[in-house]
Amino acid sequence: MKRMHNRLRYITLLAALPLVSACSKSFLEHDPPGALEIDVIANKKGISKLLIGAYGALDGQNDNGDMINLNGGGGFTAAPDNWIYGSVVGGDAHKGSTSGDQDDILHIAAFSADPTESFFNDKWVCVYEGVKRCNLVLSTLKKVTDMSDEEKTEAAAEARFLRGHYYFDLRKMFKNVPWTDEDSTNLYIKNDKDIFPNIEADFKYAMDNLPPTQPSVGQANKYAAEVYLAKTYLYEKKYADALPLFTDAINNGQTSNGLHYDLVPFQNNWNAATENNAESVFAIQNNVHDGTSTAANANQGDMLNYPPNIAPCCGFFQPSFDLVNSYRTTAGGLPYLDGSYNTDALAVKSDQGVSSGGNYTPDQGPLDPRLDWTAGRRGVPYLDWGVNPGRDWVVSQPFAGPYAPVKMMYRQATMDEFVDFSEWAPGTAINTLVIRFADVLLMAAECEVEAGSLAQAEAYVNRVRNRAKDPRSWVYKYADDENPTGGFSNTPAANYVINPYPDGDFAAKGKDYANTAIRFERKLELAMEGQRFFDLVRWGIAGTALTAYYTAEGKYKLTDYNGLNPHFTTGKNEYYPIPQRQIDLSTKNGVATLQQNY
Repeated sequence: MKRMHNRLRYITLLAALPLVSACSKSFLEHDPPGALEIDVIANKKGISKLLIGAYGALDGQNDNGDMINLNGGGGFTAAPDNWIYGSVVGGDAHKGSTSGDQDDILHIAAFSADPTESFFNDKWVCVYEGVKRCNLVLSTLKKVTDMSDEEKTEAAAEARFLRGHYYFDLRKMFKNVPWTDEDSTNLYIKNDKDIFPNIEADFKYAMDNLPPTQPSVGQANKYAAEVYLAKTYLYEKKYADALPLFTDAINNGQTSNGLHYDLVPFQNNWNAATENNAESVFAIQNNVHDGTSTAANANQGDMLNYPPNIAPCCGFFQPSFDLVNSYRTTAGGLPYLDGSYNTDALAVKSDQGVSSGGNYTPDQGPLDPRLDWTAGRRGVPYLDWGVNPGRDWVVSQPFAGPYAPVKMMYRQATMDEFVDFSEWAPGTAINTLVIRFADVLLMAAECEVEAGSLAQAEAYVNRVRNRAKDPRSWVYKYADDENPTGGFSNTPAANYVINPYPDGDFAAKGKDYANTAIRFERKLELAMEGQRFFDLVRWGIAGTALTAYYTAEGKYKLTDYNGLNPHFTTGKNEYYPIPQRQIDLSTKNGVATLQQNY
């Protein structure tokens, strides 16, 4: 089975986590009605179910049935892939749809949203729900008597891995967040300490105590913890600490189901029929048709992000012109690292302003093939849904441009098996990839540059580029355009020209060039995966990069910002504001425990 078990949807005991609830303070001073009795669950079976609950919070839906839902939360506002906070804000995509439809996202992307923005509170509440469940596992383990020390250690390692994940998400979003663990009893915890050392400790414990393989594919293993610890070090710029961990994972790492880490055909990462493959380091296991009354276990974080006319909802998350133009390659198959891809001479031709009935010929110039697995564009096969007709498959070209998202879109031929339409928007069985092996290679490349090993950094980047060069990772024309589910021809859908960097290129051109190439490769490889903004922040270039993005995108005269005048303020906008709701809830004797992060 793809899923570890069907996720439990039940009320968990409210652990010592006052600052995350959307409930009144009076509620926090009493045990919640229907709370689980620790003595009832303090056994091997109870720990197993509590762990399932801790994994269940990964989807960000916050549908555990407790009073936290009084303030909303879950679904797309707290999507675990951070498509809003990482990709839309980072310039991968526009909000999409139309003005007036979830316009909070526009304010977030323009950096004009204040701490009262409900989306921020939703994200905070949902991720801290995961922390709470992990802490419940760990506190309950102390009372269990029917498990061996080895079993208890392994269960604790899984819970601490998950807690590390949740806190990593909070730390990169909000920076200054309160740390609460299984021993916390104080109802008012300050956010005045950097929690990265605590995150390190959780992942280190998990790495040391988890097995290399697991009974169920969705469970975290030793190597997922090793990679996540290395990623934590990378965010802290502890490159020397991160590098040996990345190197070990690249050479020896394996998935929970025993596959040696490797790259697979690019598109297989977002296909429910081919996921949990050798590239999946850690993924949130989404599932449908599993006996739940609704699509409770499905990927609903991306429920808005499907093209209209071929899906019930909703036309959000449209790739930007800047992103699409980035896939232009030179005649030699290399990217334009100087930003010239946005010039009129090199920009990818689009059907902006052209009706689906109008004459149009797609771009004939050289392109990186990853483009057409990332952004749907007119004249190119869109998975097995048919040749993209352009304007008819977007809600509003003038508002958000002509492109459609591809990576998380389901296939027509298998939608009966992998899509649930019982809710107002589709829920799919496509996993949410938290870390995949291509990401590992590129993070390791950054560390190799810092270590002075430019040749090894180039080798890692070229391994990623060579996968894209492999024709198995290309989009092809249909064998019959009238029967898109009937298979593909041997004719590439576009003029795909991509090559690795020439041997010795990084070493010859130096560290700055190597870093520029690695950063651009991350943009191409990980586009629309919620990573871009967080990368720009940790590199210290968010202000420069986003200002250039606003300028480049501005010439297309889209109306998607509705006159908000997006502007990144260095020293302030690197992190999202602490939700005002949480600051208010932290007040004791008239003084707020939580402090704003700017």
